[in-house]
Amino acid sequence: MNKVIAFFLIFLLQSCQFFDKKVPDENVLLEQELKKINWKQVDEFPSFTACDSLSDTYSKQSCFYETLSYQLHSKLKDDSIAKLFPQLDTIQVKVIISSNSDVNFEAIISDSIAYNKIQLDSIFQLRLTDFPKINPAIKRGVPVKTEFQLPVVLQKGE
Repeated sequence: MNKVIAFFLIFLLQSCQFFDKKVPDENVLLEQELKKINWKQVDEFPSFTACDSLSDTYSKQSCFYETLSYQLHSKLKDDSIAKLFPQLDTIQVKVIISSNSDVNFEAIISDSIAYNKIQLDSIFQLRLTDFPKINPAIKRGVPVKTEFQLPVVLQKGE
């Protein structure tokens, strides 16, 4: 009987090692999770309030780009840009939407065209001050900064 109890006691002590599992290092887990994330894409695109009612992701994205293009074109098509910069028929506009819904615009013009950047930037700031609110993009449940570059046609070629 003593041998059975001794054997059972030794077995009990040895079996505890089967339950001893190593806890993974949190830094290793974090590194693995960060490698899985595609930082070039967002889970949800930025959106205008008018586009929020759409359920399809593609439709929301299309609505966002169409609304953004329309708003930019309608605010920048003024004759003052055409008069000050007659050589420009299209301006590339870099749209920067911060995580707190602040929107900034930058004109991107090729180096081959001579222009007054300060004057063009001031026109942008003046024309685009009352731009409609844009909800930021979402990545893993967190609002993130996004940037887009869109062409804005100022005048049709004749």
